[in-house]
Order: sequence, then C-alpha cells, then structure tokens
Amino acid sequence: MMAVANLQYAWTLFTGEFSASLHAPLPQIQIAFSTFLIGVTCLVPFDGYLIDRLGPRPILAVGGVLVGVGWMGAAKATTVTQLVIVYTIGGLGAGIVYGGTIGNALKWFPDHRGLTVGLTSGAYGIGTALTVARIASMIQTSGYAHTLMVWGVAQGLVVIVAALLLENPPPHWQPLLPNRNTEATGARRSAVDMTPWQMLRTGSFWLIYVMMTLMSFGGLMVTAQLNPIARSYGVDKVVMAFGMTALVLAIQIDRILNGLTRPIWGWISDHLGRENTMFIAFTLEALAVFLLLRLASHPVWFIALSGLCFFAWGEIFSLFPSITADLFGSKWATTNFGIVLTGAGVASIFAGPLAALASARTGSWSSTFWAMIACDLISALMALFWLKPLAAKTVTIAQAARGV
Repeated sequence: MMAVANLQYAWTLFTGEFSASLHAPLPQIQIAFSTFLIGVTCLVPFDGYLIDRLGPRPILAVGGVLVGVGWMGAAKATTVTQLVIVYTIGGLGAGIVYGGTIGNALKWFPDHRGLTVGLTSGAYGIGTALTVARIASMIQTSGYAHTLMVWGVAQGLVVIVAALLLENPPPHWQPLLPNRNTEATGARRSAVDMTPWQMLRTGSFWLIYVMMTLMSFGGLMVTAQLNPIARSYGVDKVVMAFGMTALVLAIQIDRILNGLTRPIWGWISDHLGRENTMFIAFTLEALAVFLLLRLASHPVWFIALSGLCFFAWGEIFSLFPSITADLFGSKWATTNFGIVLTGAGVASIFAGPLAALASARTGSWSSTFWAMIACDLISALMALFWLKPLAAKTVTIAQAARGV
C-alpha cells in the first residue's frame, strides 16, 4: 500500500510540470487524475472477485506490474491523451493493490475491522509522507520524467515482492483468542455473508454508496488541487521549516495525518460504532474546510488546516470498508467493498477537471470549498439519522433469514 501511495498523493507535484511540458492547461491535465481514480475504482469489484476466488498473490503481482507501467509511461508521455492512458493503467494497478489488501484485512480480523483496516489503508495515506520531499527535490534536480521513471520501477518491484507474502484466511475463519470479543465493540456485525447481488438489493448499500461519493469529493479535490490552491493564495513558494516551502511541508504533514487518521478513527469506530464516528469526523471536516477557506492565505494556517482536513477526511477509507463488511459479511468482502469504492471514482470527475474548470472560470476556489462543506454536513446527518437505523434493520433481517 505504501508503494502505490505516490500515484495519487504525489500527483499534485507533477501537475505544473505536465502542463508546461505538454503545453496543456490544468483542467486538461487533471483529466488524467480523474481517469486514474476511475481506474483505481472501476475494476476493483472484478479484481476483488478474482482475489476472493484465487487468493491475493497472483492478482496483486499483476497490480505491481501495472503500477510500474503507470509512472514509467507517464515519464514518456508526449500528449495529454498518452498521459491519460498510461496513468489510467497505473490506476488499475493501484486499484488491485488497494482492494486486495483491504479485503485481506477485513477477512483476517473481523473483530477489529476498524483498527486493522485503518492500519492497512493508513499505509496508503502515509506512504507519500516518507517520499514527498525526495520526489520534490528530484523533480527540481533531475526533471519530472527521470523522477517518474526511477520511482515507477521501484514502486512496481516493491508491490510484486510484497504480494508474494499475502494469502486469504482459511474458509469460515474466526479469531480464536479469548480477548477478541466482537460483542464488546460498538460496531454491529452480521453473521451472514451476502453476495454482491444480495448487497445491491439493500437500502443500506445505496445509502453507503451515496455517502462514499459525497465524502470522497472533498479529499480528492484537495489531493489533486493542493498545488494550484496554494499558488492561488500565494503560499506555494513561502519557505518554512527545514528549508521546505509551505506547499511541500503541507503535503508532507497532510500525508502523515492522512495515514494516522485511518487507524485512529477505525479504532474509535470499533468502540463507538461506525455511524456515530462518521457523524463526528464528517462534521469536523466541514469545520476544517470552513476555516481553510477563511485563513488559507496565511502559510502556517494553510499547513495546519489542510492537515486537519486530511485528518478528518482520510477515515472514510477505514470506516466505509469496515461498515460494508459489518453489514454484508466477510466471504465477499473484497468484491463488496470494491463496489462501494467505485463511488470515489464518480467523485473524482468533480474533484479533478470540473473543480479546476470552476476555479478557472470564477478565479477562486471558494465555490468548491462551499461544495465540500455541504457534502460533509449532508453525509454527517445521513450517517446518524438515516444509516444508523437502516443498518440495524439490515443486520436483523439478514440474520433472521438465516436463523442466526
């Protein structure tokens, strides 16, 4: 997971380079980011089905090859079309890795899903924090193409080697340690394994899917547009601590918090319940975005509040897979969460080129920030007042149908 993080979270470092090299405006370049995320999400249900049936090793190894091709191909791209194609291929590889590792954690640790899925997805969030300064420096000294080529090879090889260490748990696996008591946690859990088709026929799924789409928009927008946002507020080249600019320091802190937030909120959700935790986190993100809108022109506040945005946003990648497995079971967890994850692909269309286009036409990011706040607050209310009672009903009906 750490090896594929740069494809998404270091993207903003390359947008200006691609725009200058390919002689294309930012909205066109951001099409590649959207198609990347569509690539990450659109085939995850299919990849998940293969992983559920064949195991993670061969499928994730293929993902490693595609991850390497994505960045190496981007280094050689001479047109926007070529960039879109190769970065989408990289997205397909990242999607295999993301869905496969999350599904593996869901299956092995059904009693502590929030924490273990948070740790796994946290590696995706925090991976770039360890490399962003080096990547930014290499771009300046060796050029973006050389940087993409070197890191593309390295990241692809890491995924392939790591894939060889994964395996699915035995059929009907349940933790045996006495301290792993699922009844002691705040998260409800169904003992019934629903197939993807059964899941699609429940109201809980569609509510989760809408919330996933709404919540993905804000974080993906900041991920894709942080560089141009910093530039528009005049803080991108302000030198801060350790000789890093406010932008690079913000990216590094954002990635650390984006990684730490996932196990933290996941652990909280194991004890408070998924829906209660969603309400708290989503409301916190709305507040963080509002403050960023007001204070982004101050470098210190830009760094601190962008970090708070990621801390309050990244938890969706522990809470949504956990609640999906809670409600619909472990057997098809990889496939089922893969379907939910396609909501992020839908959101990427609005977070990438459309957000950039809106900014270009209005000359400001304010309207996009207000859209983020609205999505956060709507999702928070949906989690507490709609999803919570509907999820309880879903588990009860499913278990009654099986005599559980």
